[in-house]
Amino acid sequence: MRKYFRFDELQTGYKKEIIAGVTTFVTIAYIIVVNPKILEAAGIPLGPSMVATILSAFFGTLAMGVYARRPFAIAPYMGENAFIAFTVVGVLGYSWQTALGAIFIGGILFTLVSVLGIRSWLARSIPASLKIAFAVGIGLFLTFIGLNETGLVTLGSPGAPVHVGNLTDTRVILAVVCFLVIGFLLIRKVTGAILLGILGVTFLAFIFDVAEIPRQWVSMPPSLSPIFLELDISGAFQWGFFSVILTVFVMDFVDTTGTLLGLAYKSGLLDEHGDLPEIEKPMICDSVATVVGALLGTTTTGTFIESATGIEAGGRSGFTSVVTACLFLLALFFSPFLTAIPPCAYGPALIIVGLLMLSPITKLPFDDLTETIPAFCVIVLMSFTYNLGIGITGGFVVYPLVKIFGGKIRQVSAGMWILAVMSALFFVFYPY
Repeated sequence: MRKYFRFDELQTGYKKEIIAGVTTFVTIAYIIVVNPKILEAAGIPLGPSMVATILSAFFGTLAMGVYARRPFAIAPYMGENAFIAFTVVGVLGYSWQTALGAIFIGGILFTLVSVLGIRSWLARSIPASLKIAFAVGIGLFLTFIGLNETGLVTLGSPGAPVHVGNLTDTRVILAVVCFLVIGFLLIRKVTGAILLGILGVTFLAFIFDVAEIPRQWVSMPPSLSPIFLELDISGAFQWGFFSVILTVFVMDFVDTTGTLLGLAYKSGLLDEHGDLPEIEKPMICDSVATVVGALLGTTTTGTFIESATGIEAGGRSGFTSVVTACLFLLALFFSPFLTAIPPCAYGPALIIVGLLMLSPITKLPFDDLTETIPAFCVIVLMSFTYNLGIGITGGFVVYPLVKIFGGKIRQVSAGMWILAVMSALFFVFYPY
């Protein structure tokens, strides 16, 4: 077991890794329902889509644990699924089969540039200030998701985009209780604090009738046949689809790179040079998982920021991911129970993790505006556009520009110039 997961080097144990894997799964389990619901708007059948979601998450997360040996979970990305459902299919009028064909092509490209070491070379070109911004931006992004999921923050009017939720709502009250319970347990250094908070408030939600107790705990999964291998690859090879493929490619590249570096920074997995050792391995895992996901019938997969909950629970090795992957596989049969966990239970966990991920901001060089301005752009765009990819690409574009105006152009590496050009093309061709 040490050969694959290196418990001796990471100074952790089975109990902590299992708790971490379960914690990650519980906070990510919503994707089992949410991803199929979003893709249903594109015409992809709900039941088969759920199976494809689970299987692609199982494959990618297991590969991450066994091959890359990192405590990161892989699943279909939020944001990319909405882009396919509402923009590519809903607005541009393409079929979901053609959209999956574009994702398949993007996944093949990801795999090639990962195997050739191009993605890892580009990742090493990213300056430390942006890596810090990725971690902080992910933290605020998670916080906003948690606030919205729990109802503590709701959509407002055009003059005030967000508004405080109904604090007399039982679900909101339970969310506040969950936040405080998890916080108290963390202060007391209780093992599995986040998981205990989630499960405890789920039980309370059942008691107060704000979450429906599942009518059955076990069920057979629907057939995958309606969407399996139904992608239209040839249809994606047309000039009009170039912007879609480019958008899919850049969004997945920057989302995965930013998420990996942000999570690695927070979990202490970066080396003395600020790089994630063998970063090409987790990159290969997410790119191959994207190819497999497209074949199964779902959208782009990648490293999930909710992995931060498992990391905070003590996950440091690939065994955490193996536990999460096994739970995904079990979810094929236990989805009625797993999907009954309400937002008031898992949302506060995201808020707490968002808080814990803010600490790297103290390491930003605030006396050098050529470093802090791009970092600031990353953080605020990640949070306020509700899109990790927009924030990361925005930072890539701004970084060389401020270095030019600051007379520090030599500090911009060749890899950063490539990332800046890719990001600029993303903004030009993005089908707004």
